[in-house]
Amino acid sequence: MGTDIRLAPHVIDDIVGICNTMLEELVEARNIAQGLAEAKGFGAFDSAQQLQNGFAVKGAGTPSSALERIQQFTEALTSLRDAFASGGEAFLDAESDWARRLTHAGQEF
Repeated sequence: MGTDIRLAPHVIDDIVGICNTMLEELVEARNIAQGLAEAKGFGAFDSAQQLQNGFAVKGAGTPSSALERIQQFTEALTSLRDAFASGGEAFLDAESDWARRLTHAGQEF
């Protein structure tokens, strides 16, 4: 990709605003996901406890848990937002990094 790409200031502001809105949504998702690690109410049977533990592991505590994935998306989106906020030029340098991070996080989700 060439370095001749230019974005109008209002376009950059719009993109940064969209990223900020998405980041606010990810904060809410993270708050919900934090509670997933504390799965309760499955009962006392062994099978119920196994199911409860399975839900807790999917919620948080492993590299592929919902909480970890939300964090990965948050980090990638923050990098993208910051790249655009710097005037868009850093986007060209950061493009492959944030795209790689989003792709990696999405593939394992």
